[in-house]
Amino acid sequence: MHDDDAGGSPEILSAKQELRERIWATLSERKHARFPGARNRIPNVTGAEAAADRLRETEVWQRARTLKCNPDSAQWPVRQRALQDGKTVYMAVPRLAEENPFFLLDPDDLGGRTPRQASSIKGASAAGRTVAVADLETVDLVVAGCVAVSPDGSRLGKGGGFSDLEFAIAYGAGLVAADTPVVTTVHEDQVVADGEIPTVDHDVHLDLIITPERTISCTRAPRHPAAITWDELTEEKIAAIPLLGTLRP
Repeated sequence: MHDDDAGGSPEILSAKQELRERIWATLSERKHARFPGARNRIPNVTGAEAAADRLRETEVWQRARTLKCNPDSAQWPVRQRALQDGKTVYMAVPRLAEENPFFLLDPDDLGGRTPRQASSIKGASAAGRTVAVADLETVDLVVAGCVAVSPDGSRLGKGGGFSDLEFAIAYGAGLVAADTPVVTTVHEDQVVADGEIPTVDHDVHLDLIITPERTISCTRAPRHPAAITWDELTEEKIAAIPLLGTLRP
């Protein structure tokens, strides 16, 4: 279910949730969802390691020195490989619930932990440190977690709106630009046809979709300047994310 504090059109929210339920059911029925299951999350899918290896072969990955990545288990292999390749990783604190909403993972200072250990959600809290948006460096690559994607670059998250919010915050701070590559790793069962994912103007579209079997270059329209859409944020959402209180106009 989408978060109770999600804002926006009820019709679009409902359509998105129907698609989520379909993808979650498909992954579960075909046994492509790993622990702790697919529903109500960015699903941790079989083949996540192979997709991360394929991402590793792309030009955008090889050029990047600093990346921002979601904290979900599905992208744990991506974070691990980034640290192994000497990249700095900014990982969002789950639900942006801290005053300093990102973990900084420095590949040269992981507190004695391996890249695998340090790149888990639990490991990041021990191997990294939380940093304020003002202390982040410019990001070369954004990795987003998705429930569903389509070749036109549309993406569907788990319902909290955190990925788009993180991008808008980073954009406003000058850490990402309209042409900063945004990529994801997913299972083939998460790829749907163009037009199936309901979108609104401020949704962040993808540049690359990576599955274990293929790399999809998205045919997205030019990305608009990103901004926090305050009228689609409920008071509950704003209260739950300390950073929003300081940014609110």
